[in-house]
Amino acid sequence: MSKKFNRRDAIKKIIAMGGGSLVAGPLLGKGEMIARGQKLYGKPLGNSSGKNPITAITLGAGSRGNVYGNYGAEYPHELKIVGVAEPIPIRKQRYTAKHNIPAEYSFVTWEHVFQVPKFADAVIISTPDDLHYGPCMKALEMGYDVLLEKPIAPRAKECMDILQLAKKKKRIVAVCHVLRYAPYFIKLREMIQSGVIGELISIQHMEPIQHIHMSHSYVRGNWHDSKKTTPIILAKSCHDLDILRWIVGKPCKSIAAFGDLKWFRKENAPKGSTRRCTDNCPVESQCPYSALKIYHRDRAYTYVFDMPEDPAKHGDFILKQLKTTNYGRCVYRMENDQPDHYICSMEFEEGITANFSMEAFTSYHGRRTRVMGSMGDIVGDMEQFTHTDFLTGKSSKWDISVEDVENYKSSGHGGGDWALVSDWLKAVREQDPGLLTSTIDASIESHIMGFQAEKSRKTKQVMPIS
Repeated sequence: MSKKFNRRDAIKKIIAMGGGSLVAGPLLGKGEMIARGQKLYGKPLGNSSGKNPITAITLGAGSRGNVYGNYGAEYPHELKIVGVAEPIPIRKQRYTAKHNIPAEYSFVTWEHVFQVPKFADAVIISTPDDLHYGPCMKALEMGYDVLLEKPIAPRAKECMDILQLAKKKKRIVAVCHVLRYAPYFIKLREMIQSGVIGELISIQHMEPIQHIHMSHSYVRGNWHDSKKTTPIILAKSCHDLDILRWIVGKPCKSIAAFGDLKWFRKENAPKGSTRRCTDNCPVESQCPYSALKIYHRDRAYTYVFDMPEDPAKHGDFILKQLKTTNYGRCVYRMENDQPDHYICSMEFEEGITANFSMEAFTSYHGRRTRVMGSMGDIVGDMEQFTHTDFLTGKSSKWDISVEDVENYKSSGHGGGDWALVSDWLKAVREQDPGLLTSTIDASIESHIMGFQAEKSRKTKQVMPIS
């Protein structure tokens, strides 16, 4: 056993943090134990320092812009949204009304924001992936701190440009690697690094996208074309590469990747299917990816349509969208190129290995993680995880609920979205990037891993991470 850790002390510490001693769990299997009171809690949100709120401008009032902006609506003493840039009129109108933004600070595009003198502390960049670099560089040049949605930028050189300018201007750039702020991954990392499982040997991690989500976002949706946005390993799964690097706590040395677009191709279109699901397609009722079923009958993912306020108008409005946008097209007849399955194998320093699997064809979503150590293992699914001690054979189960703070339920990614905003605001207020765990410095490496993974997938070579 490694001399790096006193394993007995580590176990005592973990139990103490859980709030109780190990007791028999009658509903668990033979030899299992459950730790009484071992529930993970999200840290309180919206704790005001008594100073004026941080003021911010949101670039892009879509889904992610509203997630971060909603923190300000809930905690106005912490964050005040004072400007917005959004080219879609209804989105701009609703965002402006929600945050009481003056007309002179309601812009159409991000370029317009920087044509006026600096009027806020910070900028929230939630524009499309290929529009991260320009506004981030301009914001830094003008002295704004930045909350930057992932990925940092579509190309490695652009990521490095942002890093270098942030250092030169001494500005804070927080990258929205929100899983670092989720109680599940915080506790998982804490247990691994405490030595309670002995030496870390290997990790298996899976992101099940869920088949409808895949068809919505990466076949029909904004990310269907990797050349116009970013490869799916960055667009969807840079979170996962980042969290693996973070919980391992050591640099990645090399990466190998495999994957392809196997199913959502025109040759797999059902016989007789039509260009659109609304074209009286004879197989529509038997297709799990029917746009009429997903958007019209089930009313799922309709936020992309910017629905009218009157619910009575929703049905006709959705049908119109399905007849005129990509969301109504057959999933087998899109110009999509994103892989629907993607596997990465990584080697970290000290011989630690990790396997990551991104899978479209699942009925469920929510990350799954298996951690293997020399003296124990951990199995988790974003809702709970179980630690088993090899010496005693006993198991401790941890509940990953974030019920102590009601508004964590309004935050996505296991409570990570708003926890990130909370820490970012403190970092901006104190001008201390050390209050963040997802600074631009920390986030660059996992992006390089993603770029190298894509090179590996295309060239069939193992790629080094420098």
